[in-house]
Amino acid sequence: MHISAKADYATRALLELAREPARPLTCESIASSQEIPFRFLKSVVGELRKAGLVRSQRGCEGGYWLGRPADEVTLLDVVRAVDGELITLRGAPLTGLVYPGPAVGLPGVWRRIESDVAAILEGMTLSSLLSAGAVEPLAGTGAS
Repeated sequence: MHISAKADYATRALLELAREPARPLTCESIASSQEIPFRFLKSVVGELRKAGLVRSQRGCEGGYWLGRPADEVTLLDVVRAVDGELITLRGAPLTGLVYPGPAVGLPGVWRRIESDVAAILEGMTLSSLLSAGAVEPLAGTGAS
């Protein structure tokens, strides 16, 4: 499975905003703090704004804030805002995927993986990531 740079950068930017919700942050400060390329972050923040996950204000007092409370923004929201489909097969969504013969069951496996990943991402909010400080290894991953 591939986690895009856009999804990673978007999540890191939102965590910066969630950490200091009372004041706006500039893209420059977020990029510097998270070591994210500024130009790339600027386009990612634009997508987050279109999705309602951030709001902005121009001017010397301006910057970006979260568009919703941190406990209402899930990782699934973030990934869908910047990447669209959660999992694709050769760039196409998994809906309607059908294989013939002995591979007939494989599309169901791909959809199950997508469903399981969506459930994990939907269960993780920005506030839960901030309060945990670090994500605990998930049961069954073999991490300790």
